[in-house]
Amino acid sequence: MAWDLLLTNVHLATMAGDDGYGEILDGAIAVKDGRIAWLGPWAALPTSQAATVHDGGGCWLTPGLIDCHTHIVHAGSRSDEFEARLNGASYQDIARAGGGIASTVRATRAASEAALLRQSLPRVLALLAEGVTTIEIKSGYGLALEGEAKMLRVARAIGEQLPVSVRTTFLGAHALPAEYAGRPDDYIDLVCRQMLPVIASAGLMDAVDAFCENIGFTPAQTRRVLEAAQALGLPVKLHAEQLSDQGGAALVASLGGLSADHLEFLSEDGIAAMARHGTVAVLLPGAYYFLRETQPPPIAALRAAGVPMAVSTDCNPGTSPMTSLLLAMNMACTLWRLTPQEALAGATIMAARALGLQHDRGSLAAGKRADFALWRIARPADLSYAIGFNPCAGVVHGGVWRAPVVSLAD
Repeated sequence: MAWDLLLTNVHLATMAGDDGYGEILDGAIAVKDGRIAWLGPWAALPTSQAATVHDGGGCWLTPGLIDCHTHIVHAGSRSDEFEARLNGASYQDIARAGGGIASTVRATRAASEAALLRQSLPRVLALLAEGVTTIEIKSGYGLALEGEAKMLRVARAIGEQLPVSVRTTFLGAHALPAEYAGRPDDYIDLVCRQMLPVIASAGLMDAVDAFCENIGFTPAQTRRVLEAAQALGLPVKLHAEQLSDQGGAALVASLGGLSADHLEFLSEDGIAAMARHGTVAVLLPGAYYFLRETQPPPIAALRAAGVPMAVSTDCNPGTSPMTSLLLAMNMACTLWRLTPQEALAGATIMAARALGLQHDRGSLAAGKRADFALWRIARPADLSYAIGFNPCAGVVHGGVWRAPVVSLAD
């Protein structure tokens, strides 16, 4: 059968093996019906016709990048808090004074759906220019049924308006809203008994998350949310061990969760539980950098235990206003000593695993979704090496070729 698209004169970093980049030099890759139909060395290319043939010009081709942890749908800015931290205030001080997440909640609740979409689209466009083909978007700034649903509708709209696959995550247990001050258990009741069933029935979420932290929710409250989600057939993940060790990573791992995210204060017990259950460690160096934290996640221990490690931007207004996954990869290497191969795996196959999509995308293999990015680089490590440089030369999303830069007019 004829192929829809054939890319030739490319070097492939398939990210499909257990070690290295899975390199195929002087290769080619063919697409049919939005899926990879064939890939391999050019010399082994079978005789076939293709509707479109694209010469890759000797570029490297990788799986499309996957940003597996973002809060990219939000309204407002928190540059005032950035300034306050530089003048000595801590993240916890700001949160307890009514800033932090509560500040973004007020702005997001006040924004119309159209305004929220308008503010969020440019942030997503910045990621698309760097070869991102799949993005996870969390709610968590509505903290009421309609506000949470509004955020998730906007997230779905982004996937309809732009050439990117969007996975939505309900994060109703992100913070305690002001109207529930002093009544966290009552708010968790609302999350479990009203928000989760209604939003699930509307088909607005693909997974459920919570913030298990000393300024968030207790392990017992977190367990209630995650178990309520699982009762609805939804996969779970967790913000865990960012500011203190609450045992969240072990909790979400014991429930078969997809990922535990942040993990600066992760314990040996948490590492063991994640390794035992296959839970992905999602590393978020942007927040560590932006908050000027000093305790990194236990990378060497995670590596030694065989815990899969993903890398993401954590794009959010308060702790990681970053819209560059390439920069997140560089930070993971320079700040935490990931290897460039681990960083690229973290933004492709491991990120796919953190979303439960590893069988569909994240590596180059026949039958997988045809999502990949073309790069003007000499070797794959260049993607983690350069700072502030974008070598993306083209993107294929669902088998459709596009230029790296996408405008809203497109």
